[in-house]
Amino acid sequence: MLMVALAAGAAGCGPLSRTHRDPGNSHEVATGAPSGRADAEITIAGGRVHPPPGWLEVAKGRQVSITVTSDVADEVHVHGYDLAAELRPGVPATVRFTADLTGVFQVETHGSKLVLTQLAVR
Repeated sequence: MLMVALAAGAAGCGPLSRTHRDPGNSHEVATGAPSGRADAEITIAGGRVHPPPGWLEVAKGRQVSITVTSDVADEVHVHGYDLAAELRPGVPATVRFTADLTGVFQVETHGSKLVLTQLAVR
């Protein structure tokens, strides 16, 4: 299983602007824990994302940790935060950061362009 940490990435090879806002069509909401952290675990297998892409909602200033496990090599990006992590088959990769920018930020894979979740920082 992979955990998803908030990371910024672009659909292309370069970093995205910090003003990138693309809420997509996600509909599930996960709220950060009272401890001040927001954690997500995401698995990619056979080209499918589990759990299905949804929302990770977090208050500004909270710590975010997204762990992703993939069955193929790729790269996970957190748009707007300019964060990325290499995905190696079967090896969990975690992106950790402080949610210091408000807005909606897409978390996706670079190579396969799979949307993993939407990060909403309020």
